[in-house]
Amino acid sequence: MPLAIIAFHFDAYLRLDGLAVRWETLALALVILLAIVTTGLIAGRARADGSERRLRRDDLLFIILGIVPGAVIGGRITYVLIHLDYYHANPGLIFDPSSGSLALTGAVVLGTLTGCHVARLLEAPVARWLDVAAVGLIIGLALGKLANVLGANGQGVLSSLSWASAYFGPGPWGVLGPELPAHPAQVYEALGDALVIAVVLVLGWFGPFRAGRGRRFLLVLAGWAIVRFMVAFTWRDAPVLGSLRVEQLLDIGLLIVALGALVATRRSPATIDGATSSSSLPAAPAGTSVWPGSREDAS
Repeated sequence: MPLAIIAFHFDAYLRLDGLAVRWETLALALVILLAIVTTGLIAGRARADGSERRLRRDDLLFIILGIVPGAVIGGRITYVLIHLDYYHANPGLIFDPSSGSLALTGAVVLGTLTGCHVARLLEAPVARWLDVAAVGLIIGLALGKLANVLGANGQGVLSSLSWASAYFGPGPWGVLGPELPAHPAQVYEALGDALVIAVVLVLGWFGPFRAGRGRRFLLVLAGWAIVRFMVAFTWRDAPVLGSLRVEQLLDIGLLIVALGALVATRRSPATIDGATSSSSLPAAPAGTSVWPGSREDAS
């Protein structure tokens, strides 16, 4: 096996006065903060125009709290499905947080559902919040994958390509045989996500993706599913159906759902919020809101 062209020689930990924090953990925390701040800034640019309710930044904090349990449960379910053989033999470890980790697909899907549930409880416009969160989500997913490089998590199958990567620092690293050159699958996914970001930003200038009907978020989900499906061919997980891995089957399902929802929003005048689009509503009297039970904006 030839030596990797990209070889990492660094300590996996930031060490300060006897304390040690993984560089990857620190980077992921910063990525999550950046995604939240980005979403908050975009939400702050939304303006009331007499037909739309203004987004409240304080709602974002409660929505995030609603996302967390769904993301944890969904991420764990997906991880167990990906490693079903192991957990079938060791069922007692399914609920052991020290065994294994979380997987992104389930975390994003179930976290979105629980976040939407909280938004509905707050009587917030769910579809508009989804569109606002779309850019922050895909930026967070892309940078999160780059953060994985700092811990060797997400390394793909062994490879002799000139851009294969290997780790020679003291570790510990999040992959078996870190010193063996392998596909930098996490970098592949980050680059694919960057392409999704570009597509979303361009299409965001066009009417169908500016209407606040959740289409921008659905576009992000569809693009992300395609990227994950393609990159998963370089993963170390064993195929379960032909050459397809469990993750790829989940990605196909997510893509079908996202595209189906996009078609549904195109055919129906109703938004994801269950309300009729503003263009079909009668004009509201001056100084009033067309959103029943709407609250004063506190942002």
